[in-house]
Amino acid sequence: MSEQELNINELKKVRMDKLAELREAGIEPYGGRFERSSTAQIVKDKFAEMEGRTVKLAGRIVAKRRHGKAGFADLQDFSGNIQLYFRKNDIGEAKYELFKRLDIGDILGIEGQVFRTNKGEISVHVADLVYLSKSLLPLPEKWHGLKDVELRYRQRYVDLMVNPEVKQVFIKRSKIIKEIRNYLDSKGFLEVETPMMQPIPGGAAARPFITHHNALDMDLYLRIAPELYLKRLLVGGFEKVYEINRSFRNEGISTRHNPEFTMLELYQAYADFEVMMDLAEDLVSTVVQRVNGTMTVEFEGRKIDFSPPWKRVSMLEAVKEYTGVDFNLIKGGEEARRAAENLGLEIKGNASWGEIINEVFEEFVEDKLIDPTFIYGFPVEISPLAKRNAENPELTDRFEVIAVQREIANAFSELNDPIDQRERFLKQVEKRNMGDAEAHMMDEDYINALEYGMPSAGGMGIGIDRLVMIITGSPSIRDVILFPTMRPRE
Repeated sequence: MSEQELNINELKKVRMDKLAELREAGIEPYGGRFERSSTAQIVKDKFAEMEGRTVKLAGRIVAKRRHGKAGFADLQDFSGNIQLYFRKNDIGEAKYELFKRLDIGDILGIEGQVFRTNKGEISVHVADLVYLSKSLLPLPEKWHGLKDVELRYRQRYVDLMVNPEVKQVFIKRSKIIKEIRNYLDSKGFLEVETPMMQPIPGGAAARPFITHHNALDMDLYLRIAPELYLKRLLVGGFEKVYEINRSFRNEGISTRHNPEFTMLELYQAYADFEVMMDLAEDLVSTVVQRVNGTMTVEFEGRKIDFSPPWKRVSMLEAVKEYTGVDFNLIKGGEEARRAAENLGLEIKGNASWGEIINEVFEEFVEDKLIDPTFIYGFPVEISPLAKRNAENPELTDRFEVIAVQREIANAFSELNDPIDQRERFLKQVEKRNMGDAEAHMMDEDYINALEYGMPSAGGMGIGIDRLVMIITGSPSIRDVILFPTMRPRE
């Protein structure tokens, strides 16, 4: 056991003794309902009209100072902090003794009069206090100084208590999601819900999590994307739908990936990927402006400008710009492999022309894209659900939005040809049979839906977590997920 753990255990024992003493004195240290009349921030904001009035506040004690027969404490509620003033002559010996025995972290309800101290600090002169929760563990004094930075993610409840800026990130996350909903609702989109447990995972290339339904004695998969169910709704007659959904992918953990994540997916009948481009640009820039009050955000020391219009460039043009290689002039996988190897890129397996282009793009182009940029014209081999480009059937009408080297949106003209879709699924099944656990499975019911006729449509997915990262300037996805997936402690 470390020295720090020993100290914590000793402090916990002292607090346990205090807990027992409170109960022996007939004081319940874990109180119940407490009717508040105000909050710390409201008292500060409206001091001119609240001065001299009695208020009832509740919150956590985060600092304490005693001076003989009087003392101060800082009370923290969701809105912020406010100073409390305790004087023995006003609250009586028993209550003042209770104040003296308060520990940092205890949660109280207080009643008192609003005033300003001689030093000018807005405070509450306490007339009564009641215990609402006795804290048995001490708050860390220097949370940011802990060597184990992952402890902040493991114990988010403590992180939120002692780091106000962390709380602000999640308040802003909530505002971002609210503004996304407001925007889409105003454009006539309908919010829907689709299954999180699916008999066949689809909508993305990813390894799924598997679970088992006992009553039906069947395996089910946690969804990797809601796409195929949302497009079934287009078949059924809905024309503009969206879902802000939790999806799950059985993949590694990094600063950009969490196995459980939040995603926006939307679909619009009688639209295409160019409509989705305009929608993505307007949606994201509007949300950034509404939440931050500016189109510019700062991320990892860079200023990112979300002001429209965003740059639009094809994948092949971008590859040519940064590598000098024109894959328009290269035909077939072998020729593409030689071109990639000449760039110093090792291509593994039996990769196709389109797959190699994508690898070259990810290696030599993606990290050059800072301001939001549309990359369009993805190869068919890596876009099994996107419609082919009319002029070049080796490519699809698909785009990604990339900002600060991160994909934040993926969209395309939806493939609604059931015959073409079946052929692409079969190719995915071949890849799966050859050991690619991320390849799509055959979904006969989805093919069946397409055979009834799905209108032409544009669809788009936006990674909410990554968008929040950029808007809040957070370097890790774990900074914007309240309870991220963590490796087990050793």
